[in-house]
Order: sequence, then C-alpha cells, then structure tokens
Amino acid sequence: MLTPSSFAELADLLNDRYRRYACPAFIIGDPIQVPHSFSDKYDIEISALFASTFAWGSRKSIVNSASKLMGIMGNKPYEFVMNFSKTDEHALQGFVHRTFSSADAIEFVYVLRHIYTHLGGLEQVFAKGYRQQHSVHGAIQAYRNVFMECEVPARTLRHVPNVAAGAAAKRINMFLRWMIRPATEGVDFGIWSTIPTSALLMPLDLHTGRVARKLGILQRAQDDLKAVIELTDALRQFDPADPVKYDYALFGLGLHEKF
Repeated sequence: MLTPSSFAELADLLNDRYRRYACPAFIIGDPIQVPHSFSDKYDIEISALFASTFAWGSRKSIVNSASKLMGIMGNKPYEFVMNFSKTDEHALQGFVHRTFSSADAIEFVYVLRHIYTHLGGLEQVFAKGYRQQHSVHGAIQAYRNVFMECEVPARTLRHVPNVAAGAAAKRINMFLRWMIRPATEGVDFGIWSTIPTSALLMPLDLHTGRVARKLGILQRAQDDLKAVIELTDALRQFDPADPVKYDYALFGLGLHEKF
C-alpha cells in the first residue's frame, strides 16, 4: 500500500512521464504509425487491427509487416476487405509475420468482411460485448466469439486473445486504446465513442509489467488478465477517467529510460 508521500511522488512521476511521451514523436517507429497513414475511419480501424495483432517482436518488424500488408491491399484496406473473394486470395499468398501466415491473413479478411457486412463494423462488435458484460474484457470476448462463429481454424484463432481463459490481451487492449482514447495528444485516434476511456484496460507487456512492479503498483508476477485488472485499478487512483494514459509513462520508463 502506498503511503501518502509515496503516492504523491508516484503521481508526479507518472504524470510527468505521461506528458513527456504522449506526443506525436511517440508515433515514429511505433505500430500506431501504420493507421496514422489513413484518414477514413474504417481504413484506420482495419489497419490498426492488423498492426496491433502483429505487435509482438521488434517494433520495426511489426511496422514493416503491417505496412507490407497494407501495400498488398493497395493501401485501401476497407475496400480490399469488402471486395474480397476466393479469386483474391492469391494476393495474400506468401505474406507472413512471425507465426501469422498468409492463411491467417485470409481468414482475418473474411471475418472482417463478415463484421462490416453483417455486424455493423468493428466498433459495434466491441460495443455490443461491452454493453452485455459491462466490461472491456467482455468486449474483447465478443470479438473472439465472432471468429469462433465464423469457424476459423485453430491456427488462426490463436491470434485472437481468449480473456475467458485469463489472457492479458495486450495487443487488443492496445488497439482499443488507439480507437477510444482522445486524439488530444496527437497519438490515439478517439474515433470510437461507444466505450468510455474509464473502462479501458492496460496493454500489459514486458516493459510496462517490469516498471509497474518496480514502482509497486503491480504485485502479481504473472502477466495475465488478473494482472491487467490489478494494474489498471491501481492506475485509476491517479486518473479514474483515463487510467490507460499511463501506458505512455510506463512504456517510456521501460523502453527509453531502462527503469
């Protein structure tokens, strides 16, 4: 438990680093630079989903893979998805990002086409899950359920987090941060209004987890959903309306300052 003095010191540190790192310079070299190359809402959503889904390994590799996929799509991802058919599958042949294969890319495109054709789009899928479960992990599970309903193979489903099994869902929580947090700092997009920023969960990765534990705001050793909830609840002490803004602070302390 933080003492009043340590709480104040920690609040000062987190807010200072949030202000330092939550700025347009953050975009350069980060996966979020991929959706920042688009202006249409649906293009932003689709490119962001792929960029976040690829977000493991080096940031350079993530950006390169997501940019390559957007190039294959003619840099018109929404149009590509909506017009996709069996005869277009060849365009994705040979694409790979680590364990995400061309077969996975094809399955994702078909699921996205279904989402935009029949379910009102990505925002509505997550929003419906949020309304039903009153939580962001409920929204993430609703997203996974669409893939299951579309009967994608197990090899593809492993790229969609299973929060019901306790997954931390770092990449999708990052995607939701991009979509929901306001564009005030020039980094996130703020194009979804159906889920409040107060409900967002921290995108927990090695950097943020290590720093959070050193700062004493995360006790759980395992990087799973329980740890995500514990850390997010701790950060709500500093800003209950927007706890995930401190993702910038923890990430910057870990990556740039080797805290």
